[in-house]
Amino acid sequence: MDVDGAAEDITEAAWVKLLNADYVDGGLVRAAYAEPRLRQLFPWVGMWELHFSRCAEIPFTWDVPYIAPRKGGGFRVEGPSRSESVGVADNAEAAVAIVADHLPPGCGPAFAGNRHELAAQETRG
Repeated sequence: MDVDGAAEDITEAAWVKLLNADYVDGGLVRAAYAEPRLRQLFPWVGMWELHFSRCAEIPFTWDVPYIAPRKGGGFRVEGPSRSESVGVADNAEAAVAIVADHLPPGCGPAFAGNRHELAAQETRG
């Protein structure tokens, strides 16, 4: 299997796992999966937050905003760093749209490797 195909398979398997998980908001995961620009990224969950990585192995990239539940309902879109607030949304679809609108330039399908290997490949061009 080629590297791009491997990353695609790994990413799809991660999405399928999250689509069937009970430890993250299912509506949020379904909304994110429905957005092609996010579906091509590797999804992961930490602290009830839905994150998206440009690579499919740990350590993940940390350059895409993430979605966190908001106390009282709705969602916060933050990041890429924990000190950055991008916006708030009353529903999952709106939160997903905010993330999609704030993707880094050239954000494409997840890379089959970790963030260090991705950075090395991007440096080589």
